[in-house]
Amino acid sequence: MSAPTTRLDGALAAAHAEVKAEIARTDSKASLLLAFIGAALAAVGTVALAVGSAVVPAALVAGAPALVMLVAAAGVLLGVVRPRLAGAPAGFPKWATLTPDGVRAALAVDGRAADIAALSRITLAKYSAIQRAIDLIRASAAPLAIAAVVAAGGAVL
Repeated sequence: MSAPTTRLDGALAAAHAEVKAEIARTDSKASLLLAFIGAALAAVGTVALAVGSAVVPAALVAGAPALVMLVAAAGVLLGVVRPRLAGAPAGFPKWATLTPDGVRAALAVDGRAADIAALSRITLAKYSAIQRAIDLIRASAAPLAIAAVVAAGGAVL
């Protein structure tokens, strides 16, 4: 094997590993954000139950959009971590459709460049969805704060 071929092989291997690691990172970020949303919804529910009937209707009106945004963000994040089996460029889904001879034939061809391109597009889509979810989470903070202030003011009266 010549030196340029060895360098290309090493570069392809490194790029392939990097893209796979980025996909793992997006899934980890999405999982953490889902846990955060779950905790936030649990906290809001706990506070609402604790305040009970003292919750001012205005607080409910102010807080409802925040809850909708948090649930929407959770939906976006679930889409990020949802496995994509159809049209997967390589790996498990592809191998599951092949015969043993088909696996050997597929491994004889270096498809890492195509995998890198396809996986990179998947990663960018996942990052875009995470950005949308974070924007929804941030936007939910204002109505939640308003609802808290209104509820606290109503509970005092």
